[in-house]
Amino acid sequence: MIYPKFPKNEEERLAELKKYNLLDTLSENDFDNITKLIAAICELPISLITLLDAERNFFKSHIGINFNQSPRSVSFCAHAILQDDEIFIIEDATKDERFKDNPLVTENKAVFYAGVPLINPNGFKLGTLCVFDYKPRKLSDVQIISLKSLAKQVVNLFELRKKNSLLTAFQKELQSRNERLNNFAHLVSHDLKSPLANITSLTRLLREENVENLSEDSEMYLNYIEESSFTLKNYINGILKFYKADELLEAQKEDVELKHVFEEIKEILITDDVVFEFPKEGILKNVNKAALSQIFLNLIDNSLKYNLNEKRMVIVNYFEETNFHKFSIKDNGIGIDLNVQDEIFNLFKTSGTKDRNGKAGTGIGLATVKSLVSKLEGTISLQSEPNKGSTFTFTVQK
Repeated sequence: MIYPKFPKNEEERLAELKKYNLLDTLSENDFDNITKLIAAICELPISLITLLDAERNFFKSHIGINFNQSPRSVSFCAHAILQDDEIFIIEDATKDERFKDNPLVTENKAVFYAGVPLINPNGFKLGTLCVFDYKPRKLSDVQIISLKSLAKQVVNLFELRKKNSLLTAFQKELQSRNERLNNFAHLVSHDLKSPLANITSLTRLLREENVENLSEDSEMYLNYIEESSFTLKNYINGILKFYKADELLEAQKEDVELKHVFEEIKEILITDDVVFEFPKEGILKNVNKAALSQIFLNLIDNSLKYNLNEKRMVIVNYFEETNFHKFSIKDNGIGIDLNVQDEIFNLFKTSGTKDRNGKAGTGIGLATVKSLVSKLEGTISLQSEPNKGSTFTFTVQK
C-alpha cells in the first residue's frame, strides 16, 4: 500500500475548504440526489461526495455505506486530488500496488473506484464525487461524462450554499444593526422630548413674565428659540414615526371601504378652505388599513402644508389593476423643483421650501411613505412642477 501525499498547496486548500462550512454537517437532499443519480447512471452500489480534511475523508453524501468518514491515509480520494486528469479510475484495486493491501480493499472489499475532483472557482480540489464497486469493471463513455458533469454541479451547489450562508449572515447582521438603530432612535427621541418641552415652557414663561420689558433683540432671540424648538420637535416626532412604521405592517389585514378611510382622514386634516375629492365607492380586500392610512395621511398632509392658495385642493383617485391597488394624490400646491425630485423620498432630504406656516420640512414624512409602500411590495412616483402642483402615484400589492 502506498500512502497518499499531501498537495503542495495543502494549507491553502484546507483554508479554502473551511470557507464552505460543510465539514461535519448533516445530509442534504440536493447532494443526496446527485449521489443517487450517479449511482443509478453508473449502475454501482456505492457513491460518495467527499471532502478531504487534514486527517480524514468526510462524506457529505453517501449512498451504499452506513458511515460518513474514513481515515485520509487510506482514502482513494486523497490520491485522486493529486492527479492532473479530470477523472481518477482504478479498475481493479487488488492488482494496484497503491491499494492492494489497503484496508478498504482487504476489509471493505472496495475493488473498483472512479472519482472526479471537486475543483472550486479558485482552483482548489476540495474532495471528489466518486463511485465504488465490489468487483473489477469499466465505465462507459456516457458514465464518465455524467460523472464529470455532476461533479461540476456539486461544486455549483457548494458555491450556492456558501453564498446563501453569507447572505443569511449579512441579513442577520443588518437586522441586528436596524434593531440597534431603532432602539437608539427611540431612546434618543424620548430622552430629548423632556428637555425640549422644558425649553419651550421656559421660553413662553420668560416671555409672559417680561412682556413689557423685552427689547426687540430679546423678542427676536426668544422667537429663534421657539422656532428652533418647534423644528427639533418635528424631527423627534418624525423619527419616532419613521421607526414605528414597521409596526404598522404587523397589523392584521382586513377588507376596507375606501370611503370610510378618506372620511377618517377628512376629520383629521381637512379644513373649510380645502376642496377634498376622494373615491366614494370601492372595497379593498385583505389590505393593511393601518399602513395604508398612514401613507394617505402623510401625502395629504404634505399637499395641504405646501400650498399657498386661498382655496387648497386635494384630489385622490383609485385605479384597480390586476395585481395592485393604484392611487394618485393630486394637489394645486407649490410643487417640487425637478432637481430635487429624485431625492425627495430619501431620509432627511427636503425640497428646501418652507410650508405655508414658514416652517421647513424634516425630510422624514416622504421617507416613511416610501418605506411603507416598498414593504407593501408597491412603488411610488412623483410628477410635479413649481407653482403647478404635484401628483404622487403609488401602488400596493393585492
